[in-house]
Amino acid sequence: MRVSREQAAQNRERVIETASRLFREHGFDGIGLKDLMASAGLTQGGFYKQFASKDELAALASRRAIASAAERWSSAVASRPDDPFSAVAEFYLSPEHVAERAEGCPFVALASDAARQGPEVKAEFEAGIRANLDMIAGLSAEEDRDALLAKVSMMVGAVLLSRTVNDETLARQILNAAGSQITAHAKLPGGKPEGVQ
Repeated sequence: MRVSREQAAQNRERVIETASRLFREHGFDGIGLKDLMASAGLTQGGFYKQFASKDELAALASRRAIASAAERWSSAVASRPDDPFSAVAEFYLSPEHVAERAEGCPFVALASDAARQGPEVKAEFEAGIRANLDMIAGLSAEEDRDALLAKVSMMVGAVLLSRTVNDETLARQILNAAGSQITAHAKLPGGKPEGVQ
C-alpha cells in the first residue's frame, strides 16, 4: 500500500525522534537499522525511502537530541528565574539527569562517538556547543568566554565521569564538586537571555 506524503513525513519524524533517544542510549553504532526501525514501529525496508544513509539520520537525530537538551535547560531557567545559571547547573548535575541515558545530554552520551563520525554529525555538535555556550553566557555574569567554556566542559565531564563508576557516593561527589566550582562565582545577570522563557 502506498503511503501518503503526510504519513511519510510523520514516519520520518518518528524515526528521527526514536533515533535521538536510541543513539543516546546505545551510541551511533550500538543499534542497527532493523532494531531502530522496529522501535519506531516501521520496517527496515522503509528506511532508505526516508533517509539517504544512516549518517544522515545520525546528523538529524543529533540535532533533535541537542534541541531537546536546550529545551530542558530553558525549563530549568524558567523554574528559577532569580538564579538561572545555578538552576541549569543543579538540573544538569543532578543524579536524575545522570540516570536519563536515553533522554539526557547528547554531549555526554555521544561526544566520543561523534568524534568518529563524518562532518555532518560534527557540524551538529559544533552548533550545539556554540548554542549552549551562548545560553550560559546569557545566564551568567561571567564575561570571559574561555571561563564559560570551561564551566560547560566541567558540567559535561562531571556527568560523564559520574556515569562510569559503580560507587554512588563517588558519583555524587563528582557531581557536587563540579557544581560547587561552577556556581562559586556565579552572579545573576541583568536579565534573561534572548530565547529563554
